[in-house]
Amino acid sequence: MLLDGINHIAWISMDAARLGRFYADVFDADVGPTRTHGDDGKETMTIIRIGPHTELNIFVIEGNTEPERQTPMWGRGRIDHVGLQAASHEAFATIRQRLIDEAASDGTVNDFGAVQSIFFRDPDGLEGEVLIAKSSR
Repeated sequence: MLLDGINHIAWISMDAARLGRFYADVFDADVGPTRTHGDDGKETMTIIRIGPHTELNIFVIEGNTEPERQTPMWGRGRIDHVGLQAASHEAFATIRQRLIDEAASDGTVNDFGAVQSIFFRDPDGLEGEVLIAKSSR
């Protein structure tokens, strides 16, 4: 393959600091500083590094109400949810417990044949999924 995963996913949030704390607390993510983005001074960007080659680029845009929109699965637009790869079965178990502790998931583990997954909602209401291959045991 010519690709090695996802470099970043960008989305708009109402509160990058709250979102950063969630991803740091649950996934041990590194939250970078918030800096001005764009030309009009009404936009900021915060980078949340969630893996060695993957980050979330979180934008807060004054007056933008898009982060308030969350609709049922498959009604959210072209990108419906984010799937994150757990580093190991131990990491998957740790993340599962942290999601339960944050009340971000009921902890249900889904069996999709070759992989298992847990769905969660972050503080912005974005649905995410954490996956681990069964064969990586």
